[in-house]
Amino acid sequence: MSSQRLPPWIREKKLNLASLREVKTMLRERDLHSVCESLACPNRTECFSRGTATFMILGDICTRSCGFCNVTTGRPYAPPSPAEPRAVAETARRLGLKHVVVTSVTRDDLDDGGAQQFAETIHELRALLPHAAVEVLTSDFRGNLDAVRIVVEARPDYFNHNVETVPRLYDYVRPGSRFERSLAVLREAKAIDPTIATKSGLMLGLGERRDEVVEALQRLRESHVEIVTIGQYLQPKREKLDVVEYVHPAVFEEYREIGEELGFRAVFSGPFVRSSYMADLVAHEHAQAAGN
Repeated sequence: MSSQRLPPWIREKKLNLASLREVKTMLRERDLHSVCESLACPNRTECFSRGTATFMILGDICTRSCGFCNVTTGRPYAPPSPAEPRAVAETARRLGLKHVVVTSVTRDDLDDGGAQQFAETIHELRALLPHAAVEVLTSDFRGNLDAVRIVVEARPDYFNHNVETVPRLYDYVRPGSRFERSLAVLREAKAIDPTIATKSGLMLGLGERRDEVVEALQRLRESHVEIVTIGQYLQPKREKLDVVEYVHPAVFEEYREIGEELGFRAVFSGPFVRSSYMADLVAHEHAQAAGN
């Protein structure tokens, strides 16, 4: 029902095109991709105007076809670029980032799902930006826990993997993925290195019920996830899933309170909240809650 009129709290979002062009140019110079553009994120100009961006590694073609995602789907035409990790680190240094987020397309065609490329990117970031926090947002690696270990042992500060929606909607929203598999990835990351903060995110507005959202939050907390983000699904283009409901900001506030009651150290919940949105502020709130 995406033809329904946008509510005022959605329409009020403004774009800063000058900052968007500046960072896009910088990324193009190094043949890099930003998930901010690829997912048509509503916050992309706000983040770019702050001089921040979420880098998308392993190319720009995804081997899965999630109904909510704007990334091109197909058969990747090339193996991971050996120059990509260094290019990400050099661009992050040029931007002067203090908190770097690295995500990727899903690469089911690779034995390790691209885990080694994540690890090498983390190592390059540590070499060029030793004082920056590093956050990774990974795929589920098809449940390959050895791949999870490769990423975690590279020592990111934050390990993020999004469950995206409630279990009942997985076949509709995330074909090829499983809620339980995602929880296993998050649990394994924490088990390998308890000092790494684990993080996940949910989208609302796809037909989920309140009790399902609460249960999903409970399951995440039981899996030792410490940070959760909750945002509104917005249709990136007409071919993608329709928005079933524009969730009122008051409901997002209710879920924030529920998340805090469940024991998450940081809960960011609102219509425009995205997994990587203001990641530095999310990290700061988590650090305060942890007493760091």
